[in-house]
Amino acid sequence: MTDASLAALGWSDSFATQLDAGEIEATPPARLCDVHRDRVQAMTPGGEITLTLPGNIPVGDLAVGDWVLVDPDENRVVRALEPRSVLRRRAAGTVLMHQLIAANVDTLIIVTSCNADFNPARLERYLTLAASSDTEPLIVLTKGDLVDNADDYVRQAEALSPHVSAITLDARDPAALDLLSPWLKPGATAALVGSSGVGKSTILNGLTEENSETQGNRKGDNKGRHTTTARSLRPTRSGAWLIDTPGMRSLGMSESGDGIDRVFSDLTELATTCKFSDCAHQSEPGCAIQAAILAGEVDADRFQRWEKLLAEDRYNSETPSEARARKRGFTKKVKASVQGKRGRQG
Repeated sequence: MTDASLAALGWSDSFATQLDAGEIEATPPARLCDVHRDRVQAMTPGGEITLTLPGNIPVGDLAVGDWVLVDPDENRVVRALEPRSVLRRRAAGTVLMHQLIAANVDTLIIVTSCNADFNPARLERYLTLAASSDTEPLIVLTKGDLVDNADDYVRQAEALSPHVSAITLDARDPAALDLLSPWLKPGATAALVGSSGVGKSTILNGLTEENSETQGNRKGDNKGRHTTTARSLRPTRSGAWLIDTPGMRSLGMSESGDGIDRVFSDLTELATTCKFSDCAHQSEPGCAIQAAILAGEVDADRFQRWEKLLAEDRYNSETPSEARARKRGFTKKVKASVQGKRGRQG
């Protein structure tokens, strides 16, 4: 097994430095392309193989795109290597848990369309997902041929964060897909995310020459039906790798403070110039953000979305003890308010 053949699968020095001498020969690396409940599929320079998992590696700890070391005699995973990047979201439920989406992704391709699906709040969540994992974001706008102002959508998308690029393309045109080539170089890995019905499957089919199921939008609401049901790693015509993901109806924030700060870096930096360090950016004197909103330099809606994401992230990131402390504090405030009202009435 050569470094060159592994590099074609996305191998890099960051993984090689995690191996001891001779380990790469005794337990050769493989890259996960499908993750199931009781087994995983992996890509090797020799082709795709099926692997079983030992009892000390829960399937929930693995994601499509991960690199693992393999016992070649038993086709069993020995251990997983530390990933360069991990895309994850808060799992549903009241217990703080995370669901892995993909690992070792270089570019997060966020697909939306030039119609009612274009939702700044949802796009900012995807951008936060990318920023939290040190993954480059790219917004791809489809169905630009159906509107007269596709360039306006590009400007709106790029205005969401100083760190995002946006392009528009016709997903049905193979030549237009060449616009993605700077992000799909040999050995690179990209993940496709976005709502159903915006052209993800069409883009996937064009880039991989596969024939994934595609469905159009439902009549009346421009919303699509979910067609992708599982994540998988697929080779592209350019030699890059593409991870398709199911349309995600929710993308909860948790432990994403750094990502939010990067997406809204302009607001984060502006907040440091407020008169008071604990400024809530509402009606406090000397608030730099409110002054910028009044001057037309900051969009009020974007500011409110920033505040909402920060509040959600704080709430979802609380430990049980922090949640109890917050509830006790809230109860004390309510009691103090009630007592104050009674005192004034008396």
